[in-house]
Amino acid sequence: MSYNVNFLFLLDYWDALLEGLMTTLGITGLCLILGLGLGFVVALLRLSSNPVVKAVTTLYVEFFRGTPVLIQLFWIFFCLPLILGFEISNFVSAVIALTLYMGAIVSETFRSSLRAIEKDQMDACVALGIGGFTKIFYVILPQAILRAIPTLLSNSVSLFKESALVSAVGMSDLMYIGQNISSVTFKPVEMLTAVAVIYFLIAFPLTRSVSWVERKLIHKIAL
Repeated sequence: MSYNVNFLFLLDYWDALLEGLMTTLGITGLCLILGLGLGFVVALLRLSSNPVVKAVTTLYVEFFRGTPVLIQLFWIFFCLPLILGFEISNFVSAVIALTLYMGAIVSETFRSSLRAIEKDQMDACVALGIGGFTKIFYVILPQAILRAIPTLLSNSVSLFKESALVSAVGMSDLMYIGQNISSVTFKPVEMLTAVAVIYFLIAFPLTRSVSWVERKLIHKIAL
């Protein structure tokens, strides 16, 4: 049995692949924003002096970092509705799963950057009477993000690649559409290769930019 490789047929499906890519980028962007917010809050809580808060947030981070994202997605999509007593759409399930995953991995990034902030700056906030949310949003957050940007870029690439798992619950993302087209056309080699290339073309520039951004930020922080 011979298999004739022909990539030209992909031209007939570029619009479907583009639609899937937009879905992938959309869900990645949404979960990235939600995950960054969640991760920063969790990082602050993990630095809390309250042992209960610290234990709960540590358990959350270790669980979602230590279990496969696919298992988390399946549990939220299939098991959580049984507990809550109502259905959860595949989109909502995907957003919850990827946000919790992203929140867990970026919390460690933020925690490291928060620890790098000098104690003198905290003392200065106390001396100036700056406290609460003002200190968090105008003193701590900007510096934490600045120090964390290179690693956050890597986390974002990881999230983008992990987003392919949402096809397992029927989300019409790039991977799902690619699989469907390959099943209909009996051209799995060409279609799955094309999907892999699309993922690579988006992830590779971001991956390569991490070192460049890191050098720039190190120079800026040094100044």
